[in-house]
Amino acid sequence: MSKLTLVSHHLCPYVQRAAIALLEKGVPFERINIDLADKPDWFLTISPLGKVPLLQIEEEDGSQAVLFESSVICEYLEETQPGVALHPKDALTRARHRGWMEFGSSVLSDLWGYETAEDAAQLEAKRMALISKFATVEKVLTDGPYFAGNDFSLVDAVFAPVFRYFDLFETLGDGDIFEGLERVKRWRKALSERASVKAAVGEDYPQRLMEFLEKHNSILLRQAAAA
Repeated sequence: MSKLTLVSHHLCPYVQRAAIALLEKGVPFERINIDLADKPDWFLTISPLGKVPLLQIEEEDGSQAVLFESSVICEYLEETQPGVALHPKDALTRARHRGWMEFGSSVLSDLWGYETAEDAAQLEAKRMALISKFATVEKVLTDGPYFAGNDFSLVDAVFAPVFRYFDLFETLGDGDIFEGLERVKRWRKALSERASVKAAVGEDYPQRLMEFLEKHNSILLRQAAAA
């Protein structure tokens, strides 16, 4: 069996996708966290984009390979590792799932703007963008508990780190982003209770996210302090 090492960062939602996939597959792996503000030379040597996650693969014959980009890593794990299937068997359904995984990445783009907004206008613009995105998802969800019903999939692995942000954000003030989106709310709750989702971050995740908001002078913190 190959030795797998996930090169990671404590907060990165893209890393969490890969970690969730590995945990769902029940595949042994080592995890190495790096400081993205002070990237080690060995990391820059093997990371074409200078980003995490990376998956280092050491074969039994001693040969080594490195994969980058979370979607590529997740697809590789699905194709090569034993354990539960995380993609549908049907080609059309599988293609749809890949599309919604990309949609999840677009949600993360808006979420970045939301959490790093420095003024009320920026915050409101990104809040409305997020509401629109989640309203779109609401229309395609079934009764759950997961994206495609009873089976946990890579789409769930993509959205679980998205929802995790709001566990902290809602302690700072409710932005009503999920108001009226009952299927999204049920999905969020089911994902938060999944063992692989819980294990994809460390216990200090909320503290680290708070420090991130402070570093970026987030208006989320300043509004909470003024309330």
